[in-house]
Amino acid sequence: MRVVETFEATRALSEGRTGLVPTMGFLHEGHLSLIEAARDANETVVVSVFVNPLQFGEPDDLASYPRDLDRDVSLAAEAGADVVFAPDESYMYPVRPKTSVSVAGVANDMEGAHRPGHFDGVATVVAKLLSGVQPNAAYFGRKDAQQLAVIATLVDDLSLPVHIVGLPIVRESDGLALSSRNVRLSPAERARALVLSRSLFEAAGSFEAGESKAGALTGAVRAAIAASGDIEPEYVELARARDAAIVDEAVEGEYFLAVAARVGATRLIDNITLDADHGSADRGIHLTGPSMLYEEG
Repeated sequence: MRVVETFEATRALSEGRTGLVPTMGFLHEGHLSLIEAARDANETVVVSVFVNPLQFGEPDDLASYPRDLDRDVSLAAEAGADVVFAPDESYMYPVRPKTSVSVAGVANDMEGAHRPGHFDGVATVVAKLLSGVQPNAAYFGRKDAQQLAVIATLVDDLSLPVHIVGLPIVRESDGLALSSRNVRLSPAERARALVLSRSLFEAAGSFEAGESKAGALTGAVRAAIAASGDIEPEYVELARARDAAIVDEAVEGEYFLAVAARVGATRLIDNITLDADHGSADRGIHLTGPSMLYEEG
């Protein structure tokens, strides 16, 4: 496996069908599931590792984001990556970019409302990665369901020749959605954070029993969180998967039920995918033991 710092070197090492897994590093089992899926479908697998400053609204959040490139390279290689593209910020943005990619509508609500400018930063860096690497397919986790809709819309609107693949959320054994930010939680905060997934799973059960109204589903999530104590959700919404449009009812096709909340100083998001055509809910994939996020050294 090779580690490179330029788009030119990445393209030179890409042979046949190429799959790209964009990451901000500090890899965990969720990222590895994307790499493994890309490995199964492509001749070359590229993993990008870049902490994108454009998508951070809070300087402290950017500064404290965990980084360990040596660890990421080792894990990516074990999962089947051929190339790790790990550029410096000075390469990606030699000057503050004058061009910004904005996906109207899809990016307005939920995360867009609570993190102004976030999705412009995401869309801009993803457009740059897709243009520079030129993959046949790019792989993203459904944990960031609205982000997935933003990226799919970006690709469709600009007719980019890349297939966007969304894969199930990977969860810790107790249900907490995997995130590099989980390492910031104290033991007490982590225990409190479990109400997010539990409340979503309860709503999933209601959906599978026939409830499709947004008010009932979001109300069940809010009630479960409120009963737990001191966590106040920033939002709880039911939205269409394809365009992140907030809806009153899950009628046909795919939807996601999403929640965001701060637990202590750490902001967490989670969601479940609801398939209205089959009346089923995707609760994600659960690990059978502790995540590699907590391994020492």
